[in-house]
Amino acid sequence: MLAIRFHGRGGQGAKTASRIVGTAAFLEGFVAQDSPIYGAERRGAPVAAFTRMAKAPIRERGIIAHPDVVVVADASLMGDPAAKVLEGVDGKTILFVNSPMSAEQLSAQISARGHLTTLNLTEIALQRMGKRGAISALLGAVAGRLVGLRQESIHEAIARELAELGLAASVIEQNQDAAKYCYEAVPVVALESRARQTVPVALHIPAYESPTRGTAGITVGPNSGIRSVGGWRTFRPVLRPDLCNGCWLCFANCPEGAITIKPDGRPAIYYPHCKGCLDCVEVCPTDALTVERETEATSKT
Repeated sequence: MLAIRFHGRGGQGAKTASRIVGTAAFLEGFVAQDSPIYGAERRGAPVAAFTRMAKAPIRERGIIAHPDVVVVADASLMGDPAAKVLEGVDGKTILFVNSPMSAEQLSAQISARGHLTTLNLTEIALQRMGKRGAISALLGAVAGRLVGLRQESIHEAIARELAELGLAASVIEQNQDAAKYCYEAVPVVALESRARQTVPVALHIPAYESPTRGTAGITVGPNSGIRSVGGWRTFRPVLRPDLCNGCWLCFANCPEGAITIKPDGRPAIYYPHCKGCLDCVEVCPTDALTVERETEATSKT
């Protein structure tokens, strides 16, 4: 499995770049997985995205802690402790940085293990696509080149992903042309194989309180005990005790706390607090709860 981690700032296209690489890998017959970190992203804030590709099923999920390739969309992120660009980078990691500096010049300014390579993607985008040129396709092309994906696959992946974003065909073509240039121009570093070990993790089994303690009761409060919502119903749930298996799903899912548990472990519906939402009917696995049309007057409900 190859693991690629993208770092960028909000609006620079790290997420789209990860999708382009994932799509290109899929087109070449790989099992592919891509995902961003979702949080309080805003334009300019550090963001990250992840792509995994393999010839076998991928059983890992979540962040990539030990990447084979790190793609950095903005050199200023290298000094940002919140971005954690160099976390998990070792001597076998390929580190690409979008920078006007050469790899030798940049390595003199940062302390980073791994194989460093650079290309000025921002300048290429400005020259070929104008002042609003984005670098997401260029990042995807560079990352795809570094992991050995074919240029044709990258070309098709860019078309698919940018079309989904609603970009015009002419804009997509500009991105493809610029991406092809970057694909051919980026200094390539040979990937070194690494042994990946799966660390077994002991599963935590949570302790559950009984439903009578873990679920709020509608009758607890200053006036809820005298508040009747039975007049809201058009239909009412009706329990068939002979079909009930005592699973308590109805009790746990009732939003009004209108279902209680009797001493024998079976549920009972308190109709003055049942508004007829029928959530209990939906979750009942044995069809012990059925639906009847409400016929009683609201004053008698």
